[in-house]
Amino acid sequence: MQISYGLEPDLSVEEFREVLRNCMPDDTESVVAAERLEQMLRRADLVVTARDQGRLVGVSRALTDFVYCCYLADLAVDAAYQRQGIGKALVEQTRRYAGEKTTLIVVAFPAANGFYAAIGLEPMPGCWSIPRSR
Repeated sequence: MQISYGLEPDLSVEEFREVLRNCMPDDTESVVAAERLEQMLRRADLVVTARDQGRLVGVSRALTDFVYCCYLADLAVDAAYQRQGIGKALVEQTRRYAGEKTTLIVVAFPAANGFYAAIGLEPMPGCWSIPRSR
């Protein structure tokens, strides 16, 4: 296995959808309509990918100002490639591209809390949200 990482601002909706589907096969909400996925990709400031011999196996999608904060909106690794350091590497690459002086902010699915703690992210009290309408 030879994983390569890079910026892919023009990542296709089809590949993005497939890695989301392979990451969380039981989470149907993560695989939304193509039009919404297209907007999610095109409006992101950073789309960092992990590929195994050309095959997309992981993606990080982030919104950032490149100087103060970076919101990691999506982190997905194909289930067949999980527990191999790819998610951690995607987080590290995202932070590198966003700038070391930015604060990386993640709102995690409850099932992923252990992963983020294990790779060194700290809980951030005082985070609030208004849930999106569907």
